[in-house]
Amino acid sequence: MSLPVFTLWFEEIRKEDIPKAGGKGANLGEMLNAGIPVPPGFVITAQAYKFFLEKTGIAQRIYQVIKDHVKEVNDPKGYEDASREIRKFIEATPMPKEIKEAIVKQYRELSKRVGLQEAYVAVRSSATAEDLPDASFAGQQETYLNVRGEEELLEKTVQCWSSLFTPRAIFYRQQKGFPHEKVLISVVVQKMVNSKAAGVMFTIHPVTGDPSKIVIEGNWGLGESVVSGSVTPDRFIVDKNTLEVVEQEIAEKTIEYIRDPVTGKTIHAEVPPERRRQPCINQDEIKRLAELAIKIEKHYGRPQDIEWAIDRDLPFPENVFIVQSRAETIWGQRAAAPTAPTAGPTITAAPLLKGLPASPGIAYGVARVAFSPEELATSFNKGDILVTKMTNPDWVPYMRVASAIVTDDGGMTCHAAIVSRELGIPAIVGTGNATKLMKTGQEYTVDAKTGVVYEGKVEAVISAAAPPAPAAAAPTALMAMEMAPITATKIYMNLGVPEKITEYKNLPFDGIGLMRIEFIMASWIGEHPLYLLETGQQQKFIDKLAEGIAMVAREIYPRPVVVRLSDFKTNEYRKLKGGEKYEPSEDNPMLGWRGVSRYVSPQYRDAFRLELKAIKKVRDEMGLKNVWVMLPFVRATWEVEEVLQLMEEEGLRRGRDFKVWAMAEVPSIIFLADEFCKYFDGFSIGSNDLTQLILGTDRDSQILPEIDPRYFDERDPAVRRAIEHLIKTAHRYGVTVSICGQGPSVYPEFTEFLVRCGIDSISVNPDVVTRTRRLVASVERKVMLERLAELQRRGEEEKLELLWSE
Repeated sequence: MSLPVFTLWFEEIRKEDIPKAGGKGANLGEMLNAGIPVPPGFVITAQAYKFFLEKTGIAQRIYQVIKDHVKEVNDPKGYEDASREIRKFIEATPMPKEIKEAIVKQYRELSKRVGLQEAYVAVRSSATAEDLPDASFAGQQETYLNVRGEEELLEKTVQCWSSLFTPRAIFYRQQKGFPHEKVLISVVVQKMVNSKAAGVMFTIHPVTGDPSKIVIEGNWGLGESVVSGSVTPDRFIVDKNTLEVVEQEIAEKTIEYIRDPVTGKTIHAEVPPERRRQPCINQDEIKRLAELAIKIEKHYGRPQDIEWAIDRDLPFPENVFIVQSRAETIWGQRAAAPTAPTAGPTITAAPLLKGLPASPGIAYGVARVAFSPEELATSFNKGDILVTKMTNPDWVPYMRVASAIVTDDGGMTCHAAIVSRELGIPAIVGTGNATKLMKTGQEYTVDAKTGVVYEGKVEAVISAAAPPAPAAAAPTALMAMEMAPITATKIYMNLGVPEKITEYKNLPFDGIGLMRIEFIMASWIGEHPLYLLETGQQQKFIDKLAEGIAMVAREIYPRPVVVRLSDFKTNEYRKLKGGEKYEPSEDNPMLGWRGVSRYVSPQYRDAFRLELKAIKKVRDEMGLKNVWVMLPFVRATWEVEEVLQLMEEEGLRRGRDFKVWAMAEVPSIIFLADEFCKYFDGFSIGSNDLTQLILGTDRDSQILPEIDPRYFDERDPAVRRAIEHLIKTAHRYGVTVSICGQGPSVYPEFTEFLVRCGIDSISVNPDVVTRTRRLVASVERKVMLERLAELQRRGEEEKLELLWSE
């Protein structure tokens, strides 16, 4: 009986060969034969994998393990257990020599073709149900970069085979109804591009569905950093008709994945400061990529999701390669694609002013310049642009109906920035002089993607904005929920405006990790709690606060809602009705009478009890036991003891279904973590305050960031060390740790650091919930593989020691 074909060169493959080469392999062969520059390589066929299963007799064992462990579609532990057992015995099963010999022969020939003794190759899995037009399996299996040598290639091939049974891959097939035994896997072995820069591009705008645009994203080094979501990439939007760049965003690129010149392995290196703000690709390379994107889309007849790389060792244009293409699966499945708008002109208008792009988006409207909310009472209309020095909770009613917000002061973590992101309103902060340059009644275009304000209506900017698509919003949210990867690290969401929960409830989050009640106090109540007590209206405060919290808790029940009790500063409390009578003037309210120090003070204690009564009403009268509480700005253990006593007096005692957390934002909690663990069920790191108190930097300063943005940066080594210490100490005492500050929403590499430290949950802004879950899933898989490799290495060392001892 003749043996099946175990390997095929790319040039022997066409798109119809998915049963042999898998989706990835078939697409590479198809593109190569269509004249697309694809790095050379070969495919280890699906028939080789099938031969491996049959010859070793492990096929039935695999499918039985899945039946034994996975009893329900939504059973994370079942998927994890099945995956662990299957991958272990696949990787422990010796590869038949017939397959081994075929792979080694092709690898030697590939090395010879590229002029090397042992070529560096990328080894990528390619499932036979992957990259089909209507189901994207992308990323379900493994990819190994900078593989060199016959033994390493054979090892990575088997690991690719076993990756057909990651928890996420098993779950995806169960959910989509693909029988496990029908999905085979091939392995793509392709010459490694020594990438200067790499990334992804879409031949249709992935957010708006605009087919007249190509979106290119890239970073220095290997494209894996972009594909995995580990970095914020450069972004270029290219018009298909003119091949001109109509919009670009150059990110600060701090990390690149490159080949270590000593070991030859992939490492994560810091990008030198002088390259961080430089575009990772030039105009010629952008144009060449766009030309290739159009050619690939035309060949396949539908929108494509393409991976590309620029080789640092070759001259242009020979250095531009396409390493993968698959059908775009979101807009590609919709019945009616949006009509292609006519190509807009490039932006020629001169900017009026610039600031920090705090909440992305684009808006056009009439400006209203004001220095207090009272000035807007009769003159502010829905859709106006709010221009002021800085906002506080009193401004929220106007912020909610504004088309955009522009402020003189503030940084990325100021009130205007945080509230705007939550409301989904474009915002630019820290302009320095918006209230002087912008005039009430005049029209402006606000580009909060780049932090620029233009006079008048600038069509080139407005046309680049995503058109509203309310009909598609609900399916997109549901799709995100269905497609959410399983993560051990819980992904929570930050929320302040209760009404917004109806828009966000279908996002893939595990609970609310930070519910701020200041919005309810300012917008729903509007009066100082001591004023309400003095006038006999305390029940109004209790009822309104309970109503706002219950609105959220009811929508997402039984997922937890962690309510952060009030954390207004004195200057903010003074602005509430009646507040001037009760609030002193402080030179530095940020470090003054706030948080727990306010709760235990004789002059405010009775007002704090109103918050506790509201929490008790939500839990006991409304039956919403998924409401927990969190204490802000905790400084000392003695004040915690007093607060917990007040809570007990109001009928709120820590227990199995009532957790009490503390915000970890004052360094004393870090230094005395072992002591604070006695009082709390969990900590939530407030990275904004913790960073400013460790680094001694006013987080709203505009001066220091202009000197160097590192003055306020959650990624600073001192802040990272403090966070790592808290996580380790808390876990020693069985206390969980979360984070709800700005860092994880902005810096993907910071999120990776947190996951590696073993953080229990990460709470982020609504706009990055889905992206963060995907990133966390990617990091968790990477960590698991690294630990497995380390265990295997130790096992081999132990075997050698045993042999030597004998």
